[in-house]
Amino acid sequence: MTQPVQFRQSLLIAVMMVAQAILPAFVAVASLYATIFALRSGFDPLSSGIAVVAVVCLVLVQPPREVTTQLTSPRVSAVVDVIFRWFLILAALLGIAYITKSPLQQYPRRVFLTWAAVTPAVLIITTLAMQECMRRFLMNAFNSRSAVIAGYNTSSLELSRRLKKNPGMRLEVAGFFDDRSTDRLGMEPEASLIGPLADLGVYVKTHHTDVIFIALPIRHLKRVMNLLDDLRDTTASIYYVPDIFVFDLIQARSGEIQGIPVVAMCETPFYGYRGVAKRITDILFSVVILLMLLPVLVVVALMVKWSSPGPIIFKQRRYGLDGREIAVYKFRTMRVSEDGEQVRQATKSDARITPIGALLRRSSLDELPQLINVLQGRMSLVGPRPHAVAHNEEYRKLIKGYMIRHKVLPGITGLAQVNGCRGETARLEEMEARVNYDLDYLRHWSPMLDVKILLLTAIKLFRDDKAY
Repeated sequence: MTQPVQFRQSLLIAVMMVAQAILPAFVAVASLYATIFALRSGFDPLSSGIAVVAVVCLVLVQPPREVTTQLTSPRVSAVVDVIFRWFLILAALLGIAYITKSPLQQYPRRVFLTWAAVTPAVLIITTLAMQECMRRFLMNAFNSRSAVIAGYNTSSLELSRRLKKNPGMRLEVAGFFDDRSTDRLGMEPEASLIGPLADLGVYVKTHHTDVIFIALPIRHLKRVMNLLDDLRDTTASIYYVPDIFVFDLIQARSGEIQGIPVVAMCETPFYGYRGVAKRITDILFSVVILLMLLPVLVVVALMVKWSSPGPIIFKQRRYGLDGREIAVYKFRTMRVSEDGEQVRQATKSDARITPIGALLRRSSLDELPQLINVLQGRMSLVGPRPHAVAHNEEYRKLIKGYMIRHKVLPGITGLAQVNGCRGETARLEEMEARVNYDLDYLRHWSPMLDVKILLLTAIKLFRDDKAY
C-alpha cells in the first residue's frame, strides 16, 4: 500500500470514529427535546443538566475496542453495549441527584420515564445503522492485503479460519510455510502448504505479500530470529503469533505495562467497564428481587424458626473472590450447623435436614439470603458456586485449576448448576465436571451468558431432582 492510500484511510477512519463517539450523545439530547415537545412540557434548567450528564457519559463511556473489532463485531454485542451504557447514564443521573440533593424528584416523571424508555431503542437503531455505514464505506477504503503464515499449528490454523470468517479484516491468507511435509503436519483440507521456511523470503518478494504471521513455537526462538533476518529485505508487516493453545488460558488478552508488551494468560473477565456493568446489574436485580419476595422471606423465616430450635439464618465460611474467606448466608435447613475442619455434604434422605428444610432446599428458597451477600459485594447473581472452606482445601489438592474459579465473585447460580452439576458430589469426577463448567464460564463470559443462566435457573427451580 502506498502512503497516500494509508493517509486517506486513517483520515476516514478518524472521522467515522469521531462520528460514532458523538452520535449517541446527539441522539440522547435530541430524544430528550423530542420527548419534552411531544408531552408539551417546558424545557427548564434541570432539563439542560440532564442533557449535559447524558452527553458527558455517552462520550466518555466508550467500549474499549479496536477499529477492526468494531467493524466485524456481532450486532448483539453492539446492542448489549448500548443497554449497559444507558443503565450507567441513568445510574449516574440518580447518583448525582442524590449527592447534590437536586430536585430531580420534582422533574415531570412522565418526561423522564418516557425518555428513559424510548432513548435506548433509538440508540440501538442508530448504533446498528452507524455500524452498517462503517462496514459499507470503510470496507471499500481498505485495500485487500495478502498474507502468509510461517508455521502450521493449532494457533496458526485458527488464525487463518478467523481471518476468512471476518472479511472486514481484508486479509487473504495465501497459505502456510513449514519445513514438515503435508503428511507429517496432518493438514486440514482448507489449509495449503506453499513450501519450506527457507522459501518464505523469496516468495514474499516475488508475490509482494503485505503481511507475514510467524507462528513458530516459542521453543524455536533461534529459528524465529533467523527468519526475521531473512525478511529484513522485504516491506511486509510482520507479526508473531504465540502458540497459545498449548496453555489452558483464562481470558487471554494482550496489552502493555509502561510500554512493555504483556500477554494475560489467566485473568478475570470483569475488568474495566465490564466489572462496573456486572456490579450495577447485580445490585439492581438483587434489590428488585428482595422487594418482590419480601413477604416470602418473612414467611420462610417464621417457618424455619418454628420448625426446629436454632437460628433462622445459617452462616458458613466459604471462599470468595481471590480465595478470601467470606460468610455466606442461607436459611437454616438442618438441625446442626457444620462449619469446621470437616463438613459433610448433604445427601438424599439426610437425617440432619428438617422437613421444612427439605422443602426449602428443593425449591432453592434457602439460598435467598445470599441476595444480601450480593448487595455486600461478596457474591454475584451468577458465578461459580462457593464451597465450604473444608471442601475447598480438600479439592484444591485433587483437581488441577480448582482455585482459578475464585478469580471472580462466587454466584448464587452458575453455569455448572444449570447443566445438572448440583447437589452432592459423591465422586471426584462429579466435582471435576462442576469445576470444568466454572472455568468455561470464566473463559466465555458475556452479559448474555449471565441472562441465559438466570433464565435457565428460573426454569429448573422446581424440576431439579438433585436439589436435596
